Amino acid sequence: MAHYAFLDENNIVTEVIVGIDETELIEGLDPETWYGNFRGQKCIRTSYSASIRFNFAGQGYSYDPIDDAFIAPMPECGHDTLTLNDLKRWECSDCEADFKQRMASIEG
Repeated sequence: MAHYAFLDENNIVTEVIVGIDETELIEGLDPETWYGNFRGQKCIRTSYSASIRFNFAGQGYSYDPIDDAFIAPMPECGHDTLTLNDLKRWECSDCEADFKQRMASIEG
């Protein structure tokens, strides 16, 4: 069993499905090709363990074909320090500092 993401014309994930294992063939085609042809959309495998394509795809994620990566939608934190790190995950040093400050005030 494997997971596959369907992409629209802008490389945005529209749906993620569970399909057959990536090593199996359907009518002589690899699953990505067969599912893509069947649905009329580009289909790319994704993995819960993020062992491929950096992140498990979710609806609304974008696919970057240059880095072969699924990327979550950019959070709207409002800080200028929001960046996409080397693991293709959003991080914000200002949000992290705010969180640590709130936790310190709770822990007293």
